[in-house]
Amino acid sequence: MNLVLQGSELNATDAQNIANQFDGQLESKTRYSSITLHQSLSDEQLQILRDTYTFDINVLPQNFDVSAIKLLVTDMDSTLINIECVDEIADFINVKPQVAEITEAAMRGELDFESSLRQRVALLKGLDVSALEQVYDQRLRLNPGAELMLNHLQQRGIKTALVSGGFTFFTERLKQRLGLNYTMANVLGEHNGRLTGEVVGDICGAQAKADFLLEHCKKLDISPSQVVSMGDGANDLLMMKEAGLSIAYHAKPKVQAQAMTTINYCGLEGVLGLLQA
Repeated sequence: MNLVLQGSELNATDAQNIANQFDGQLESKTRYSSITLHQSLSDEQLQILRDTYTFDINVLPQNFDVSAIKLLVTDMDSTLINIECVDEIADFINVKPQVAEITEAAMRGELDFESSLRQRVALLKGLDVSALEQVYDQRLRLNPGAELMLNHLQQRGIKTALVSGGFTFFTERLKQRLGLNYTMANVLGEHNGRLTGEVVGDICGAQAKADFLLEHCKKLDISPSQVVSMGDGANDLLMMKEAGLSIAYHAKPKVQAQAMTTINYCGLEGVLGLLQA
């Protein structure tokens, strides 16, 4: 069993204490420390460690083969980037509080994602599409460690995919900017330079995200066990369950409870620690 420790508060003393506690072998790297355990660690023991220390502590799945990874599939809003795009668009039409409340409930899994998205987009009707460009230019930022993570994965020949319950306006720009291989998101309806308040075509929701992952496994002739999937909201869970390694990134409690690993203290560079890179 492999235990991965990482985060700015991680220090040599704490790492060694954890290794000693479980009679494990400690190996320290630049961005993380790894402890090889010769005994299993229970969920209760792992939670006690997480409650004790202010850095990320994860157990890698026993059958997870880091060297076999061929694809990363990540969510966009609040995962790869720092905002929920729909909330920021809504700010330009003075309905951000109403939209953000719906978004938060949907991400916690309290609302059906598809119907909640249509409800939020309907509130945007009549907004000039130039607001989207302003959101991208002025408010959208990559989360810390994003470029480091993507550059390293791309150098290793690992394909990268961005799949979002947000909008193609943003995913396509990020694809070009970051050299991503694949994207999927929702299309906002527009007419005469204004939003229609509708989503064009099928909604990219929870099942669509999972289907996207499986379809790209077929396209690349790989197994789902060779995929890393990452997200923060309830609509990412079906996609995450299909992957060989699932990562809850600064995620809602429901997602953290079901993911194989969690990142709460690191930025996106924490993905590299989980991949022993």
